[in-house]
Amino acid sequence: MKLGVNIDHIATVRQARKTFEPDPVTAASLAILGGADIITVHLREDRRHIRDRDVKLLRETVCIKLNLEMSVAREIVDIALEVKPDQVTLVPEKRHEITTEGGLDVVSQKKIVADVVKQCKDAGILVSLFIDPDDAQISATKDVGAQYIELHTGTYANAKGETSQMWQIEKLQTGMKTAQKLGLRVNAGHGLTYHNVGLLVGSLPVEELHIGHSIISRSVFVGIQQAVTEMKDLIFKHSIK
Repeated sequence: MKLGVNIDHIATVRQARKTFEPDPVTAASLAILGGADIITVHLREDRRHIRDRDVKLLRETVCIKLNLEMSVAREIVDIALEVKPDQVTLVPEKRHEITTEGGLDVVSQKKIVADVVKQCKDAGILVSLFIDPDDAQISATKDVGAQYIELHTGTYANAKGETSQMWQIEKLQTGMKTAQKLGLRVNAGHGLTYHNVGLLVGSLPVEELHIGHSIISRSVFVGIQQAVTEMKDLIFKHSIK
């Protein structure tokens, strides 16, 4: 199972002072040394953390898979087509949300999502859709031509108690099986921490896990290289053999 490290909040700290440090490019390099398999960034329409220049520099310097989370806004799509990350993950985006609050509603946006998917695929970019484990959304993802889904694990991450957690895992497992039957590849992420990742990893053998806030939070105390290594060790320890 591969680990995608989201480094957005390195840029959040930088933007708090509108300065030049800490640098997401440096963070990406250290994350790679710690064992990251993928570097993920979200270029939001309001540029609250990652900026256009960051994405361009990361494309030039990251030697592993670069995954760009983004909305379907025309301006952002144009940047993706110019920069050509290895993968884009289409996500919903609300201007006033603190973080992404749920999966993309592919069903209600089929036409525009299908158009963005085609443009990205034509440019040689892999496409993933960040969705809830819902049959209709999974089926719509297949219809629009994406190669991957990323299952939204936020509801699992917020579940209290083992019974509630296992119920959410069962829903994720069902979603993964549905997607695989349709020929989709499956990733997962959102809200995962050092405390809850083990149970998920032991139950849901996805290809990639995308984790950001918890790793960046841990890195404040131990450095990003060690923080990534610790998460990689947990994933390896709990992975389905």
